[in-house]
Amino acid sequence: MVKLSVIVPFYNVQQYAPDTLRSLKANAREDFEFILVDDCSRDGTPEILARAERELPGAVYVRHERNGGLATARNTGIDRARGAYLTFLDGDDWLAPGYFPQAVSAMEELGCDFIRTDHVQCTARSRTVNRVPVGRRNVVLDPREAILPADRSTSVDYAYAWAGFYHRRLVDKGLLHFTDGLRTAEDRPWIWKLHREAESFAAVSLLGVFYRRGVASSLTQIGDVRQLDFIRAFDQVIAETAQDRDADQLLPKAVRTYCAIISHHLGSIERFEPAVAKKLKSMSAAALRRMPQDVLDEALDSMDLQRATKLRRLRRRPAPAGAAA
Repeated sequence: MVKLSVIVPFYNVQQYAPDTLRSLKANAREDFEFILVDDCSRDGTPEILARAERELPGAVYVRHERNGGLATARNTGIDRARGAYLTFLDGDDWLAPGYFPQAVSAMEELGCDFIRTDHVQCTARSRTVNRVPVGRRNVVLDPREAILPADRSTSVDYAYAWAGFYHRRLVDKGLLHFTDGLRTAEDRPWIWKLHREAESFAAVSLLGVFYRRGVASSLTQIGDVRQLDFIRAFDQVIAETAQDRDADQLLPKAVRTYCAIISHHLGSIERFEPAVAKKLKSMSAAALRRMPQDVLDEALDSMDLQRATKLRRLRRRPAPAGAAA
């Protein structure tokens, strides 16, 4: 019986994939499987993964004939997974030796739907520890109660799929798949859905994922139209949260977060291609007008003056035809 399925999408990461695979080998166990999903890479990544399938214990190699993006690649892995527990890793990140066995032990001891773990952010030679924004550790909690308050960073803002481990019953309940085709912010609707609909979770003080920032091929570094998928992702968060039984309590958090992300992208608009920058403004204006306006007004009133003024001005901007997400 497979105890843990590890889903690892790869796309044009031949420079980093060997480190990732070595770290998987340092976490291998006879009851672990590693599902290596190549999302139609155009560099040497497929050859590296084909070799890994032969050399890495528990490796299963799957190749997409068309590039579908991270969300779709993760869904492919989920559909192939056989483990009692599932987790994720990105193809340019790596792990500390023995991290997975420790996490499985924590899952078995706590018995909850999912756990969230800390991680190390790596930018060039800089290392920064990022912790799950949950104060109580190693205690089973209600995920819904970790969404609020609206004006502080909470567990739904720590959206990294690879910073956690998930019981198979979440797959059976339809809670672990991602929105197919989302190329960025794919983890936002996903983490909100987990916290609204799962029954139990815990934050644990495990530190074993090394998250590589500043990779040239990462979408966070590329200012093309795929970045604008964050609007579709947050539209989904708003729409689904509006249907929740506690919508009046949860929507202020969702709207405020959406506004903060729009403001973030506008603050670094120079990294976008000119046509994409123009589209970002028009789509963001349309998104602001789609939000529940009374909730939006409250969110803007609670933000700092500079960001609030910029967003209010954007909301008044005429939206050309075709600007909707």
